[in-house]
Amino acid sequence: MASSSSSNGASAAGGQDESKRTRLDDSSLTIDNYIGGQKTAPQNGSYLKVVSPATGKVIANVANSTAADVNLAVAKAKEALKSWSAQTLKTRAAKAMKLHQLIEENAEMLAKTVVRENGKNMAEALASVAKANETCEWAAALPSMAQGKHMEVSRGVRCEEFRDPVGVVASICPFNFPIMVPFWTLPIALTLGNVMIMKPSEKTPITMSIVADLIKQAGYPDGVFQIVNGAVDVVNALCDNPGISAVTFVGSSKVAELVYKRCTALCKRVLALGGAKNHLVALPDCDVEMAASDVVSSFSGCAGQRCMAASVLLVVGEQPKLIEKIIEKTKALQRGQEAGQIGPVIDAASQTRILRILNDAERNGVKFLVDGRSWSSEAKEGTWVGPTVLQHSNKDDEALHVEIFGPVLSILQVATWEEALRIENDNPHGNAAGVYTQSGAAAEFFSSKFRAGMIGVNIGIPVPREPFSFGGLYGTLSKFGDTDITGDGGMEFFTTRRKVTTKWGKFKGAEGTGDDKAQFR
Repeated sequence: MASSSSSNGASAAGGQDESKRTRLDDSSLTIDNYIGGQKTAPQNGSYLKVVSPATGKVIANVANSTAADVNLAVAKAKEALKSWSAQTLKTRAAKAMKLHQLIEENAEMLAKTVVRENGKNMAEALASVAKANETCEWAAALPSMAQGKHMEVSRGVRCEEFRDPVGVVASICPFNFPIMVPFWTLPIALTLGNVMIMKPSEKTPITMSIVADLIKQAGYPDGVFQIVNGAVDVVNALCDNPGISAVTFVGSSKVAELVYKRCTALCKRVLALGGAKNHLVALPDCDVEMAASDVVSSFSGCAGQRCMAASVLLVVGEQPKLIEKIIEKTKALQRGQEAGQIGPVIDAASQTRILRILNDAERNGVKFLVDGRSWSSEAKEGTWVGPTVLQHSNKDDEALHVEIFGPVLSILQVATWEEALRIENDNPHGNAAGVYTQSGAAAEFFSSKFRAGMIGVNIGIPVPREPFSFGGLYGTLSKFGDTDITGDGGMEFFTTRRKVTTKWGKFKGAEGTGDDKAQFR
């Protein structure tokens, strides 16, 4: 979890008129916290710079909050929880339906904001807004799925189960999907009766600031949803605050593990999703055109900055036509933010790290089939790394094992199915894996034996759709916690189960007393 350097933006924020807090074309845009239904400046007056990865220019200043701001948000959340959790599930779901409508009406504006602060191309940004709204749509249907259950377990004895909200929950989100990942938690948690404090990435805070306005417009009461912006201090405060009952985190494996341990030590419920190193296996019978298109789209889309991106392609046997087609399609990709183009990586630190790994690979004898390093020098502004394809002969190469989080694909040829499976299974991450084949038997072999939580057959980005949940394999570096983050896994995470067992004595009025009310005296 990278923290940004602080900027002295307090004086600018204090005297700024409201228009500069909402306009998206002004470098003096201020992103404050959203606490108790109001945009609220951080108590310490400190701000961080928000930089466009496409231009390298400052596009906003975001609140650099501390534990004091978290404490204020928790107090407001506790007040809101009492009445919000007392509303019916159907009433809360109606708010999710309204929010769904507002997201749909403002999809283009939200997508343009994502393009500006994250660097995605417009098609990717629109898709991320649509995926966010899909989760919102699913949350609106929760009244038909979260009703609990009841059964007469013995003569005169009935057991019932109810789902109650966990309470005040926190959601810590990454930079790579400024609206989609926040919506993995937001609509489900709120509809189930929880109240939420969210920390967007300090690198991409603008989109969720706009969403906060839409949430208010949708009719959610003040304090039900709040945003506390900032960096590592806010993360620590959200983990430590005793008023917060559950925490979700999405980000790097290193920080995910730290968040998980910190929260569980305080007996909080926690789900922390980490990084990935996803393997695709191409068998000799694969459809070359489909496999090549999928592989290139998977590793290069969103500039490779997604946990579902293909990182390693294990080619079983000699498949020169497949590799040639991958090279051809990769070389055709262009730099930019229009549909089909490849956007920048998020910042200079990320660009430097990716280039360091690639330069080390070259020094260690790795063959570059496509070299995208020139994009970083050709672009006059911004932080760019072009799609890069590496061909390995040494199974110990660093690029085969670390999460690069950039548009880089490593190709390694193997001799057998078993060798491919062994390499995938030895990967300490467990997020996603896939196989390309036209054989049902081969598909069954790999899909049942991959060590990953999300698996694809002839699909390069096997993201499940609601009601199926998103999440890697528990016990790996991809997931710390034993539920998933969306769908029915999210419903389970954001509720507790209340069980009631009831037994009544025989109704005395039925024994001929002539007085139906005698048993109540």
